[in-house]
Amino acid sequence: MPQAASRTPPGRRASVLAFDLGASNGRALVGELLEDREGRRLAVTEIHRFPNGPVETCGHLYWDILRLLQKVKAGIRKAFLEGFRPESFGIDTWGVDFGLIDRNGELVGNPYHYRDSQTDGLIDEVAALVGRRELYEQGGLQFMPFNTIYQLYAMAKARSPRLDAAETLLLTPDLIAYLLTGRKVCEFTMATTTQLLHPLTKTWNTALMERLGIPSRLFLDVVPPGTCIGPLSDAVCRELGVPPVEAVAVATHDTESAAAAVPAGGEPFVYLVCGTWSLLGTELDRPLLTPQAMELAYSNEGGAGGTWQLLKNIMGLWILQECRREWEEQGLPFAWSDLVDAARKAPPFRSLIDPDDLRFYAPDSMLEEIRGFCRGTGQPEPETQGQVVRCILESLALRYRQAVDQLELLTGRSFRGLHMVGGGIQNELLCRFTANALARPVWAGPVEASAVGNMLVQLIALGHCRDLREARALVRDSFPLAAYEPDPAEQSSWEEARRKFAGICGAG
Repeated sequence: MPQAASRTPPGRRASVLAFDLGASNGRALVGELLEDREGRRLAVTEIHRFPNGPVETCGHLYWDILRLLQKVKAGIRKAFLEGFRPESFGIDTWGVDFGLIDRNGELVGNPYHYRDSQTDGLIDEVAALVGRRELYEQGGLQFMPFNTIYQLYAMAKARSPRLDAAETLLLTPDLIAYLLTGRKVCEFTMATTTQLLHPLTKTWNTALMERLGIPSRLFLDVVPPGTCIGPLSDAVCRELGVPPVEAVAVATHDTESAAAAVPAGGEPFVYLVCGTWSLLGTELDRPLLTPQAMELAYSNEGGAGGTWQLLKNIMGLWILQECRREWEEQGLPFAWSDLVDAARKAPPFRSLIDPDDLRFYAPDSMLEEIRGFCRGTGQPEPETQGQVVRCILESLALRYRQAVDQLELLTGRSFRGLHMVGGGIQNELLCRFTANALARPVWAGPVEASAVGNMLVQLIALGHCRDLREARALVRDSFPLAAYEPDPAEQSSWEEARRKFAGICGAG
C-alpha cells in the first residue's frame, strides 16, 4: 500500500472520494466531513485533474474508456499516496452513453461519443414509428439526438454485431465501476437519461425496445442512488496497492449530482448547472408529463433522495469553448479572463443567437455558424473576439430567462431567484448578465457542484447525513455563495433585448 503520513485532521468524521468525469475533463476530489465546536462542514480537496475528449476513427466518434479508467485508477492511488483514507468512492459522468459487455465479461469495443453522427435524423424517424406524444409519456425526456434510445436504434438499424455479442449494457459510470469492482449495476438517475425507462413505473420499457429492435436482455434492474456496489476487486487493489475501498452508486448522472448540491432551503427553487451544457430545472416529487412540458422541451430526470428534476438541456458554454479552440488553432490563444474582458468592453446586444439551434451542436466551425445565424436573422455579424463572446453570453442569459419563465408556467410556482452551480459560475460576467436578464438575484456556488453532490450521496449512504435536506444544509455551511443582484439602470435595455431574443429565437 502507498505509504504517506495521514491527512486526518482533528474532528474528522468521514472521508470520501468523488470522481466527476465531464465531457472535456475529469477530476478526483476528496471530501472530508469535519466537526468542531462551530458545527459540521465539508472540506474538499482536488487531488487529480485530467483531460477527456473524443477520439475520431473509422468514421465515428468514440470515448477512450480504457484511458479514462487508468486516470480514475491513478486518482484512487493518489488519494492514498497523499495520506487520505476514503471510506468509499463514487463516480458521476455525463449522461446517455454506454458500453457493452459480452458473456465473458469483456468490453465490446469503445463506447460511442454522444456527438457521433450515427443518430442524425433519427428523432423524426423514431417519432414516426412510435409517436412523439407516446415517446414523451413513456420516456419523459426532451427529444435530443444523443439520447440512448437513438444510439441503440442506430445500432439496431445498422445490424451492429456489437449488439449480437453483448450480454449487458452499462451506462458510463456503471461501466467504470464494473471495471474497478467486477460488479454490474444500473443506477437510477443515469437510467432516466436513456429515454427507455418509464418515468411512472421506473421500469424498462421492453415493449418500446421490441418495436425498435433494441434487445431488452441488455438491461439490468435499476438500483437507487446511494446503493453500495461493492469493494475494489482484488486485482485492482494489488495493482494500486490500496485497500478494498467500497464503491457507491451515487447520483451517477453529473447533472443530478450537481442538483443534489444546490444549497437551497425548503422553498421551491430553480437552479442552473452551468458548464459545457447548461441544465436549468426545478425539483419535483413526481414527473411532469404534460403536452405543454413536451412542447416546451423539458426533461424529467430522476434525482437523489426520491426526487424528480424537471429541466431543460441548453447548449451552454460548449459554444464558447469551441470558439476559443478555433482561435487557438488560428494562432490566437486567449485566456478565459482576456475573452471575458473583451466581452465586457464590446457593445451590448449587437447580435444574439439561439444557443439551442442544432447548427451549434457539432459544427465544423462554430465561428462560421454564429456568423451564419446572424446573417440569416438580419443581424450584424460579430467581428471581434469580444463581440463573439458577448453575443454568446448575452444569448445564454436570455435563454435562461426564457427557461425560468417556462418553468413557472409549467409548475405554477414563483421563483425568487436562481441558484447557479458548476464550473461556469467562475465566469462572473455570465452570472451578472443572468441576474439582469432574469430581473432577480442569482446565487452562485458551489463551483464543483457535481463532485460535492457525489460526496453528499456517499455521506448519506454511509450514515453520516440523514437525508438530502441535511446534506444541502451542509453545503450552505461549507461553501461561500456569491450573490448577483440585477442592476435597475440596465433593466430597460435587457427588457428590449428579451423582446429581440424572442423575435429571433421564438419561445422554444
